[in-house]
Amino acid sequence: MLASHELMGFVSPALANDILEFARESDKPTYKTVVAAVAQARHLRPVFLERQERTQRHATMLAMLSRPSLDVMAATLLRAWLVQKHKAMLVDFLTALGIEHKEGVVEGLPATMEDEKLKAAVDLLLGKYPHEPVAVYLNAFNDMNEAHWDNLKAMLIGDARLQLGTTT
Repeated sequence: MLASHELMGFVSPALANDILEFARESDKPTYKTVVAAVAQARHLRPVFLERQERTQRHATMLAMLSRPSLDVMAATLLRAWLVQKHKAMLVDFLTALGIEHKEGVVEGLPATMEDEKLKAAVDLLLGKYPHEPVAVYLNAFNDMNEAHWDNLKAMLIGDARLQLGTTT
């Protein structure tokens, strides 16, 4: 299973930039929080990063967000990106699994999920959405929730379509 900081390190540069750009444009409080955390980790003032050219700032942020010490910030950024930008994907997945949710957000998850139901839900996502955001979502879903489904873990490890860093 990949922790949030590992996900940030394994996603393509294009997707990593998309995540940061989305936060910068659509979720300024999260973006500012991440900038502040990265600055603190680098022993800098946030204004130093804010004044950098955006591509340089984002490269610095991504390098730091892929470190274990900033896993909480990476998780915050990923969660915001998924819930806000990819709400339809979350809704489709949870609906296919028969899990009650409110716009892709759940209060509690079942301890296990039937193999066939899970496979059908994953196939639905992969048929409808680009594989890399699906892989990020499913990794984050299994890592960030209290229910860690062994069958989802096995799919994330064994299904080539869910591997990050591939062009499947």
